[in-house]
Amino acid sequence: MKTALIVRHVPREGAAGFLQPIEAAGYHIERIDVADPAFIDADLCAPELLIMMGGPMGVYEHDIHPWIPLQIEKLAARLERDRPTLGVCLGSQMIAAALGARVYPGGQNEIGFAPVTLSSNGHDSPLRHLAEAPVLHWHGDTFDLPDNVELLASTTAYPHQAFRRGANVLALQFHAEMGEDPRFEQWLTHFRDDFHASGPTEESLRAGHDEHGPGAVAAGRMMIGEWLAGFR
Repeated sequence: MKTALIVRHVPREGAAGFLQPIEAAGYHIERIDVADPAFIDADLCAPELLIMMGGPMGVYEHDIHPWIPLQIEKLAARLERDRPTLGVCLGSQMIAAALGARVYPGGQNEIGFAPVTLSSNGHDSPLRHLAEAPVLHWHGDTFDLPDNVELLASTTAYPHQAFRRGANVLALQFHAEMGEDPRFEQWLTHFRDDFHASGPTEESLRAGHDEHGPGAVAAGRMMIGEWLAGFR
């Protein structure tokens, strides 16, 4: 059976709604946390599919999180081999960094359910399923677009929301996996400082989750299912 490895940067940010299409595509899912001592020796090139999820840390915080440069080094080796790789939020920023792009604070937090604007390339990609579905945004960092990738989606606040490199590498700044996972309540608790500083309230975020969450997850699952079917 094919193996998919999920790299978690904090326990409350897992693959959530993406688990279903990954399992449906025939992958046996394994997980590793960056806090696990075994991560030092983990071979990120080995699994058929690598999924890197989000986290509150910045890719540039090497002094606080010494595992970050190690992960980028391992990831760069995988990308050199063009192995299927998905990055979500922090994971997308890791992909950008591993491809040589700058990752940096964006100057504002973008938090809550809102649509993304698809580029022409985005409309011709698996992201087409998100065209009518607001998805969860929860970030304050951004990245320069790496060389030799296609920009797929933007928002007014953050023009670089998603990109792909060929058929095998997909980076998503937003959270199309979140909308039905009970861990969203943990986000409201543990990441409260993020949205208190940017405008949304706990009540408005929960209301957005209730209204848009199921549609976001359904669209996200179709997106990931189509992406998984297109590897070369």
